[in-house]
Amino acid sequence: MWYDVLKLVGGLVVLLIGGEFLVRGASNMAYSFQITPLVVGLTIVAFGTSAPELLISVQSALDGSPDLAMGNVIGSNICNLTLVLGVTALVYPIIVNDNSIKIDWMMTMGSSILLFFFISRDFMLDKFEGVIFVLILVIYSYFLIEMSRRETREKMLEESDFDSIDEIPKVSGKKLMQEIGVLIVGAIGLYFGSEWFVGGAKGIALDFGIDEVLVGLTVVAFGTSLPELVASSIAAYHRNTDLAIGNLLGSCIFNNLSILGVTAIVNDTVSGEGVAVLQNPILTRDFFVMLAVILVILPMMISKRRIGRGEGVVLLIAYFVYMYFIMPSWG
Repeated sequence: MWYDVLKLVGGLVVLLIGGEFLVRGASNMAYSFQITPLVVGLTIVAFGTSAPELLISVQSALDGSPDLAMGNVIGSNICNLTLVLGVTALVYPIIVNDNSIKIDWMMTMGSSILLFFFISRDFMLDKFEGVIFVLILVIYSYFLIEMSRRETREKMLEESDFDSIDEIPKVSGKKLMQEIGVLIVGAIGLYFGSEWFVGGAKGIALDFGIDEVLVGLTVVAFGTSLPELVASSIAAYHRNTDLAIGNLLGSCIFNNLSILGVTAIVNDTVSGEGVAVLQNPILTRDFFVMLAVILVILPMMISKRRIGRGEGVVLLIAYFVYMYFIMPSWG
């Protein structure tokens, strides 16, 4: 038990250090690659902070426990859009631009609805559907990066005295490698920090006899959301709210498309079966909770184009109410 507690504390410290490095490296890379912090959050940072969920979910599929993978993704999305978004808004109000609503929120909801469509037919996410998810993610990421590079270059050209974008001095290769190095160090810190934290939390939870699915929906989901919590809170503290909201929406998109897609492919390849999704009543309930949360944050994003501290309090209350109603089923 004490060993698990030490892993919790050590993991948290490493998470904080890794988050600071990740945000710093991501912000610098946005300038170097001529893309917006929002897109960096939606792609590079989102992938980095979602890596723990991906590794845990794939491992659970290999171990024959796909329920844990699904519970992890659903619980993590709920945690990201209530607890993490709420805390981030309390740190500093999040400015929401049009692309976050028209593209990123739509993609978050769209991927969730597509998941529901796939599993409503046979209560299963199979290899073919997993491949479709991964392809959608690749196309989406490519579209975001290309669109952002075009808009950023046009803005840089308008604000400079140069006649062509090619005349604007580029970042040196040495500096770019340094920024990539900082980003990698941050990602590694987040990985090991979350690994230690989740290992300790899971060990403590299982020692108390908590059901495996509930561990995925609560303890593991919260632990694997820690990278998003740390990265988004630090980004908000530095007033880089585009990076914060991009990280959270991007993580949900990566959870749906990448984690469930890859897990379905791996599990189908290893066992000949896909990922069973709604055969467990707990997963059924929380899947619809996830859809409701995604829907609720839309008016928050549209209203005044910002998620302020008041909305942050509402989201935190929603998270703790959700946890309260889950608690009776822990035994």
